[in-house]
Amino acid sequence: MIRLPSADAITGRVAPLWRGLAAIVLLCGLILALVESRAGILRSGTEIRLATAPVDPRDLFRGDYVILNYKISTLDLSKLDGDKTFERNQPVFVRVAPGADGLAEAKGVYLVRPSATGGGAVLEGKVTSASACVTNADGDPDCNAGRRAIRVAYGLESYFVPQGTGRAIETTDKARIEIVAAVSSSGQAAIKRLLIDGKLVHQEPPY
Repeated sequence: MIRLPSADAITGRVAPLWRGLAAIVLLCGLILALVESRAGILRSGTEIRLATAPVDPRDLFRGDYVILNYKISTLDLSKLDGDKTFERNQPVFVRVAPGADGLAEAKGVYLVRPSATGGGAVLEGKVTSASACVTNADGDPDCNAGRRAIRVAYGLESYFVPQGTGRAIETTDKARIEIVAAVSSSGQAAIKRLLIDGKLVHQEPPY
């Protein structure tokens, strides 16, 4: 009977230096794949415009950032097409299309990815609350009007900016702030630009 060498025996014959180099190459490859995936979204993804409401501007360990809340973060299911029952942490697909002002508006939310129509896009997200308060005309939560909404996160909720600028953005009237995001064909999204009063404030480099 032929006995094959074990994996431990094979790796034991490889010099520690080469094993270390192989691990570094593998790690770098994984990092490059993640960077390229995001860069691909920024290069070729469908652009959508999003109204935002930033809060909490400072992370002492990672520099300045803003936490962003979007109009499409709270979805009133009674006003949208698609499915009507969702659970927390459930993946969902939100179909958006530009409104009269050019900003993205939610048109439907689904458990299975629909087709994008009307010059819009479909974003993949995750339900963070399955029983949220609906929002009023100003975009503020109004629990007196009911809790028939869901909250959805899209991976666009934090954005890092040059150190020292987070506070200025956080204190700006939310109606003046706009995000331009790129959405891939699979629904993954990445922030491309941050604008205030329609003027470019920050642009994300492709790499």
